Amino acid sequence: MDFRFQGRRCREYTVLPDTPGNRKRLEKVLAKIEADIATGTFDYAATFPGSRSAAQPAVVAASEPAAPQVVRTSGFAPTFKDFTSTWKSEHQVEWRRSHIKVLDSTLDGHLLPEFGSRPVSSITKADVLTFRAKLADKPGRTGAKLSNKRINNILGVLRQIMAEAADRYDFISPCANVKALKIRKSDVQPFTLDEVQRMLAEVRADWRDYFLVRFFTGMRTGEAHGLKWKYVDFDRRLILIRETFVLGEDEYTKTDSSQRDIQMSQPVFEALKRQQEATGKRDYVFCNRAGQPIDNKNFSDRVYYPLLRHLGLERRPYQMRHTAATLWLASGEAPEWIARQLGHANTQMLFQVYSRYVPNLTRRDGSAMDRLLASRFASGNSASASRTESANDDGAKAQPPPDLQRHAA
Repeated sequence: MDFRFQGRRCREYTVLPDTPGNRKRLEKVLAKIEADIATGTFDYAATFPGSRSAAQPAVVAASEPAAPQVVRTSGFAPTFKDFTSTWKSEHQVEWRRSHIKVLDSTLDGHLLPEFGSRPVSSITKADVLTFRAKLADKPGRTGAKLSNKRINNILGVLRQIMAEAADRYDFISPCANVKALKIRKSDVQPFTLDEVQRMLAEVRADWRDYFLVRFFTGMRTGEAHGLKWKYVDFDRRLILIRETFVLGEDEYTKTDSSQRDIQMSQPVFEALKRQQEATGKRDYVFCNRAGQPIDNKNFSDRVYYPLLRHLGLERRPYQMRHTAATLWLASGEAPEWIARQLGHANTQMLFQVYSRYVPNLTRRDGSAMDRLLASRFASGNSASASRTESANDDGAKAQPPPDLQRHAA
């Protein structure tokens, strides 16, 4: 631990192994020491018994305000720009091309202008908090200020870079105790089936099948725009999700669980058959006149939002995916099956995001069990129902257990 006390620089060591957990523990201890120094209550000998520094004379009076915290580093450290260049070259083999594009935008637009010329070891927590405050005043793409989510993403990149630098150059990352900003939970606003039918009736004819497929398959935008005919299996009625179109390039899907086979309903099957007549000789199912995938911004600005304004509706395009999920839930499909269709690894997200659309999930009156028991144990029907359900393989009816026979009697 490296700090200043009574006008001199002090260093104390521990026997703890150098691990992220121990670094966090020492960060808290150091924060307590610096707080005590600021209030004049720090007792060096009691905190570090046996330390030679405790016996050294003070250079200034103890009542004098503590000097600014010095950089906690054991040697040379490169500038943020130079280290970031090294960090990128070492890790970009792990990243998707779309991630690298977003990362470059974050670095060039925010991090390098702020920290580029600074040695990584000189960046303090106060610098990070000041930078975060600046971000909160910057305009976003829509003209409003940057959202908390975007600010967290920018700081997330900074946190990764500084954690790596701190590990290599022996200092404590200034981002270690900077908490992420709270993000408001976005509400799911799926279209109702009536709204879906209105949109399908009003949309341009050449876009109707695209909308129908989006509404009834739950594909993400990039998955729909990157769908190729080689991944459409009419014989087995399956849509094979193997790629996604992101930032102008075909990419691997968002996650491994996103690699999935979506079952075609009859309307989807018929829509894709019609689409095959229009674009079947192209690579992509939904494409422009040049055979290239649909541009998402062009689709949103020229087709999607004008249609919604015409109908007096307000939704983001991603709500088409939510619509498929809620329609499946409303129709009583099994949550495990729905999760597979959506590309979720399990049903956890399904229940978290769509809980209020799960039939009977929020009811606590026992009515579901009442209906089950009533259907099985209704007077005069239970014995016959039991005999019917337990028929032997040779066709003979098995007798119900004695307790059910007495109940029926």
